[in-house]
Amino acid sequence: METDILIIGGGGAAARAAIECRNKNVVIAVKGLFGKSGCTVMAEGGYNAVFNPKDSFEKHFYDTLKGGGYINNPKLVEILVKNAPKELINLEKFGALFDRTEDGFIAQRPFGGQSFNRTCYCGDRTGHEIMRGLMEYLSKFERIKILEEVMAIKLIVEDNRCYGAIFLDLISGNIFPIFAKATILATGGAGQLYPITSNPIQKTGDGFAIAYNEGAELIDMEMVQFHPTGMVGTGILVTEAVRGEGGILYNKNKERFMARYDKEKMELSTRDVVARAIYREIKEGRGVNGGVYLDVSHLPKEVIEKKLETMYKQFLRFGIDIRKEPMIVSPTAHHFMGGLKINEKCETNIKGLFACGEVAGGIHGANRLGGNALADTQVFGAIAGRSAKEFVEELSEKTVPNIGEEIFNIWEEIEGLSGNITPYNLIDELKKTMWEYVSIIRNEDGLKKALKKFNEIEKNLSEIKIHGVVDLKNYFELKNMLTVAKLITKSAIYRKESRGAHYREDFPETKDEWKGNIIIQKDKICFKKII
Repeated sequence: METDILIIGGGGAAARAAIECRNKNVVIAVKGLFGKSGCTVMAEGGYNAVFNPKDSFEKHFYDTLKGGGYINNPKLVEILVKNAPKELINLEKFGALFDRTEDGFIAQRPFGGQSFNRTCYCGDRTGHEIMRGLMEYLSKFERIKILEEVMAIKLIVEDNRCYGAIFLDLISGNIFPIFAKATILATGGAGQLYPITSNPIQKTGDGFAIAYNEGAELIDMEMVQFHPTGMVGTGILVTEAVRGEGGILYNKNKERFMARYDKEKMELSTRDVVARAIYREIKEGRGVNGGVYLDVSHLPKEVIEKKLETMYKQFLRFGIDIRKEPMIVSPTAHHFMGGLKINEKCETNIKGLFACGEVAGGIHGANRLGGNALADTQVFGAIAGRSAKEFVEELSEKTVPNIGEEIFNIWEEIEGLSGNITPYNLIDELKKTMWEYVSIIRNEDGLKKALKKFNEIEKNLSEIKIHGVVDLKNYFELKNMLTVAKLITKSAIYRKESRGAHYREDFPETKDEWKGNIIIQKDKICFKKII
């Protein structure tokens, strides 16, 4: 298959990129189902944008930098805050509907780490509404083709130029290439590296790994955000909108414990602060059933039923009526602030390869503010689509590299697997290791133990047995997960301080000399200070 633009991913960033380059031949290749398997459709809380005259771009810019520990790329932050309102209006043109106030203005709610109520929403199912609008609009364009249940296992790169990707068909088991003049990675994050996560099963870090394997630069991979509030035991997200609407956190002693950690902002502190606070309460014996209480029973019933409808129904399925009793929550792996290093045009260091959404790094620094991710998907999805289209229009060469040898090598690798270990057993070991040593609180000893364990798992790859396409998918996912786990761990060892989501108990202070980015590329790692 050949196309002008190949978009790998099926969430909000991929959809927005496709809309921007809809007058070209576009193939959207999705590991799951388009619009249903990404994180965007699951996002509940909202979309940050400056609309109120009392708010300002400067405030949103400063809040984002401060929340990100001042290691965000300021140029990318500026693009985010200035373009977020325009892209929200575009979403409404595409067909998405946001809640309005009685006088017709877009409704906005408070979110953690922000100096103004700038989070726009559609109840507590904002991402679902955004994807509904995007998918409805996309369906009008015949030049956009969607391939579902295909997994990108290798980028086609020759002389630092990307020509598309090689895929595994998750139904038939066939391996095939899609050649493209420009390729956009919009594959999302890697929450599935952890046993407790809000992410869907497809999020195994494929985009990070296949780009890294071809020489792409990645930035700040140690910065993994744990959402403070997931349903205990499941990781299913309890949206920040619960706290935005006035939800209160307290421990088994009925103590509103956030006063110990951030007396000023309390429950609306940044996610890294709230997640560590909950983690400490549980670790120090003040938790309840592996979590803490999150209570909204003091709010009017109509507020809960209307503004927190999804949460109300979600807990009701488990026999808990949040109008009358508290939820029990604990941190869950949620978002990757690190990712492919991009410039203002969403270009990576590989020619013809663009990145947008969660797979791209540098926008959110050390800690993403709730509400900035949905805005990120639309702002940078649009830029990636536009940049890829311009790249294609300026091309003079029409080269399709010969990849017969690469396909042969992949099949040879698969046929060489003849052991007795199932991929899932090794995946389970990796997840447990990540949760124990590379999660909310870290130290050098634990991080080095994790690296040692990942190397042991890697040695067992050749002993995997493949029974069918599911095992084959798990095998390639495991390889990607190992690559990403090592990138996170090596970066976490390298950064000898605590900043944002990265907390080192052996280096608990935030140090000015570490105000900068860790860049990792094909066995090279370096630190670039922000002046």
